[in-house]
Amino acid sequence: MMQAVYGPEISYPHRKRVFELAVSAKDYRDRGRPSAWSAVLDQLASRSGDDDSVDDERRLFIVAAGNVDSIDAWKRYPQSNDEEGIHDPGQSWNALTVGACTDKVTIAGDRSSEYTAMAPAGDISPFSTTSSTWKDQWPLKPDVVMEGGNVGQDSFGPISLDSLGLLSINYKPSDRLLTTVNATSAASALAARMAAQIMAQYPELRPETIRGIIVHTARWTDAMKSRYGINDGSNKGDYSNLIRHCGFGVPSLQNALWSLTNSVTMVVEDSLTPFSRSQGSSPRMNEARYHALPWPKEILSSLGPADAEMRVTLSYYIEPNPSSRGRSKYSYESHGLRFDVQQPTETFDHFKGRVNSQSRKDGQTYTSDSESQESWIVGKNNRHRGSIHSDIWRGSAVELATCNAIAVYPTGGWWQKRQVLGKYESEARYSLIVTIETPKNDIDLYTPIETLVKTVVPISISQQ
Repeated sequence: MMQAVYGPEISYPHRKRVFELAVSAKDYRDRGRPSAWSAVLDQLASRSGDDDSVDDERRLFIVAAGNVDSIDAWKRYPQSNDEEGIHDPGQSWNALTVGACTDKVTIAGDRSSEYTAMAPAGDISPFSTTSSTWKDQWPLKPDVVMEGGNVGQDSFGPISLDSLGLLSINYKPSDRLLTTVNATSAASALAARMAAQIMAQYPELRPETIRGIIVHTARWTDAMKSRYGINDGSNKGDYSNLIRHCGFGVPSLQNALWSLTNSVTMVVEDSLTPFSRSQGSSPRMNEARYHALPWPKEILSSLGPADAEMRVTLSYYIEPNPSSRGRSKYSYESHGLRFDVQQPTETFDHFKGRVNSQSRKDGQTYTSDSESQESWIVGKNNRHRGSIHSDIWRGSAVELATCNAIAVYPTGGWWQKRQVLGKYESEARYSLIVTIETPKNDIDLYTPIETLVKTVVPISISQQ
């Protein structure tokens, strides 16, 4: 695999590229635990084994989640999606892992009347594997789902049909020009194409950012939400279960490339040093970063109790510790990053003190507003798995108008705990993507923000 990565980079070192891996192990015995294969992917993505003096650009890997490919398993759809876990190396922390959904329900051919499509339109594909049986500490996978085809069925059982697959070119054009493909291999190819299109449109973006944008623009279909019981009364555990089956949904290229007037996105690429060490002491948490949210407060406030939504995605790469395959004192991840948003009734000073203990004032109590935390659909305890974190805040427009800042702060990892390796002062890059949206199409949020960012130079506040 390393030769497949290094070969094209040596031949054409300055090209932007996306690496796509459509093969996986046949089994799912790791159940979320890092393997030698997934650790190599994490290492290649983060360039932790490379000479940074040559090229510090990270790599973007798109990985197929692995397939349910047994006819006997298809008979048990959708339970079969629960039974078969994501295959190695789909548990990679730094790779974008792609599962399969399907909109293909129309069967063509002479015998079309004899068959029906197994999965409804918009639902999880019978081919897709999930992380529903993984322990909570492991990443939420797949990250997204894309078209992977469907399975037909008749009175005798399920069957793979060409008309329910995706059209592609044949690898032996002398035999035939076209063929059909399906499952998570096809889905991961579509995701790689989307990543390449975003990279071509915005070549200056980091790989971490492109991965984050794909997740950030994903949406669940009505069929997915219905399948896993998502409704107005759903709790955070319900959403976590949905993500472990369908990722964050189906990504949108249009939303990835453009902002709408009633939906605007802020993208921040930054870095921090998670840990520091004073002479004679152990490494400790070093800094948090605070980013101002340039929302048009007057317009949002004028909407009053109207519904509004804020979606936040934090994407970063970890440096893997392959010698630590499970959770232990010396953890697999080099570091962790988290995000938090200033609450509607919270002052900025209180927000800094709540996030960073070094900013706290004597005699003041710092507690989190439980009502505000309930506004997040995934929640702090569920979203911070792996190295990409995404969540959605829902509330009123007037409340959103007072959410003025967002913090990115570190958590522990082997950079901090394994002092002998001398990595505790390493820099950690991250990409932060924030979108606000209102249901009213006649509300122009984009123009006031565009005017603001043209006249004001935004600053990132670092709190030591």
